Amino acid sequence: MMGAPLVERTARQIRLTTLGEEFLIRARQVLADVEAMGELARTGEGPLRGTLRMGIIPTVAPYLLPAIIRGLSDALPELELRPRESVTQSLLEDLRQSRLDFVVAALPVSEPALEEFALFDEEFILVRGAQDAGLPTPRPDRLQEMKLLLLEEGHCFRDQALSFCDMKRSDPSLLMEGSSLSTLVQMVDAGLGLTLIPEMAVPLERKGTSVTLTRFEGKPPKRTIGMIWRKTNPLAEQLSGLGDILQRIGQEQRDRYVL
Repeated sequence: MMGAPLVERTARQIRLTTLGEEFLIRARQVLADVEAMGELARTGEGPLRGTLRMGIIPTVAPYLLPAIIRGLSDALPELELRPRESVTQSLLEDLRQSRLDFVVAALPVSEPALEEFALFDEEFILVRGAQDAGLPTPRPDRLQEMKLLLLEEGHCFRDQALSFCDMKRSDPSLLMEGSSLSTLVQMVDAGLGLTLIPEMAVPLERKGTSVTLTRFEGKPPKRTIGMIWRKTNPLAEQLSGLGDILQRIGQEQRDRYVL
């Protein structure tokens, strides 16, 4: 039927050929879309209901996810949200393989097969120790010599910070790293350097510390947070409607912080 073998048989095992591996990927996509179509048929023209698998990045999840869960519980009471937190590339792979229905991450991802829906923009805030209160805001290109603390490799927020500070070619051995924004802020509070955090993280991360928070002058660094889903997803139109709800929730959470 396929015109070429899908498996290769040996004396001890059976393995997929290159065509077989491609066929398996496409078959899984078809099965996932069939499942989604069944969900769509149950939902009809009404609001989303049933189970929706969501991916969300670590630099957004602690600050936005609780509000999303509360907001969707009120707006879509028949919807069960199943969130998964991970770095962008891992979430996008799960999205491509139909293991997730949508992802909340920094835009753009610029993949032709994926739809992007912008939710809100947020600035990067400079976090310094209490001893720096009242001092001028340093230029971005001076942050490395002032011991800039960054997230570990794999976090898109790290890449964005390096780009803003014009440090993409910096020696990694000269950078101090942390596993989370909370860890970075605690390191700053302990006098180990300075860091950047998104403004939505400020209300939670400043608690219990004496750090100094400053906005950058001129054209401040910022990122766009958005929803991403497969263009082939039968629920695409309803995911766009869900995006309108998340857009309102996200903007409300971001606006809680005023410096």
